[in-house]
Amino acid sequence: MTTVHSSGTSLVARTVEAEPSRDPLDGFDGHGFAWIGEGIAFVARGVAARCRADEAEDLLAGVAVEDGIARPGTGAIAVGALPFLDASSATVVVPARVDGLDPDGRAWRTDIAPFDARSVAPAAPGAAAPGACALHDAWSRDGWHTAVRDALGRIDAGDLEKVVLARAVDAVGAAPFDLARVVAALRAQQPGCFVFAAPGIVGASPELLVRRRGHRVISRPLAGTGSTGAERALAASEKDGREHALVVDAVADAFADWCEGRPVVQGPHVVGLADVTHLASTVDGRLAPGAPGALALALALHPTPAVAGTPSDAALEAIFALEPVNRGLYAGPVGWVDDRGDGEVAVALRCAQVEGNRARLHAGAGIVAGSDADAEWDETAAKLQPMLRALQS
Repeated sequence: MTTVHSSGTSLVARTVEAEPSRDPLDGFDGHGFAWIGEGIAFVARGVAARCRADEAEDLLAGVAVEDGIARPGTGAIAVGALPFLDASSATVVVPARVDGLDPDGRAWRTDIAPFDARSVAPAAPGAAAPGACALHDAWSRDGWHTAVRDALGRIDAGDLEKVVLARAVDAVGAAPFDLARVVAALRAQQPGCFVFAAPGIVGASPELLVRRRGHRVISRPLAGTGSTGAERALAASEKDGREHALVVDAVADAFADWCEGRPVVQGPHVVGLADVTHLASTVDGRLAPGAPGALALALALHPTPAVAGTPSDAALEAIFALEPVNRGLYAGPVGWVDDRGDGEVAVALRCAQVEGNRARLHAGAGIVAGSDADAEWDETAAKLQPMLRALQS
């Protein structure tokens, strides 16, 4: 058994191998945190501790860990979905229990609690299916046209190279939304995405912000969107290629501060999803000794030009001025980090912020020189479809 003790904590995390008799997501009841990533799936329940996101890795380093498996996600972990604004000061949770499964079929269970306690809050029953939803758009099409013209004016004036404008739609169901049912629908309907659920939010994001495994760090930024069946047009688009390059350069520049040498960029290439296609690149680096963990790296990257724009300060100013509603958790970091600093953090896209029978969906479009307001509106409409389908499943 691998055991790490620390006298600076009152928490202990014990990971043991479990019988892989079923998918851990089968036990998700819509409460706690669920994650389906590349190479790991788990459900986290209960609360052993809460802390600020920028303090999570220090907290985890002080947890006493008994872990004979020592794979990504075992031992002590922190999980959460963070807001688009002020993500560093938002709260993440060290769960009381984690049930996980890796691609090799190896299952584990981790309990995290004070030395003298071992309890998890009981599961609550799921809600009924809401049926068809009534939709209310926070932004009229005319209002969208006005905002895009404003954004293009700022770009023409040299204040911006790109700004991401996010459209918001409220969906109202006849009954409270069942997050467990929504997760199951997204898992079936959105292969290749990071499916997640946390208090108040559920989604299936195609965009990896940071994955850290030992000394290796990867990001997979997406920027540039096309319709399914029009892959060649997207690959040849000068406008989309320019938008994509802004994001990739920003990620590679940020990684260079912590890597041994310049990170390697592979791409762009076209990635097809269920409803849209994207230009995607992989930024792959080897971290230098002393580099931070996955969550700290994600916080340093956020917000990338993929969800805000560039220059960042000017883009955020335009977002505040033009968007009619607050983004909340939309486009913020969502994921996990363990006590070794390994983890996966995605960008909370294709998601809904849920409260009872009400859900707010966002979909963004990157505005650059040459953007057309109608085409960008249609892009947001396509991006809204995955969550609308899942909510009504």
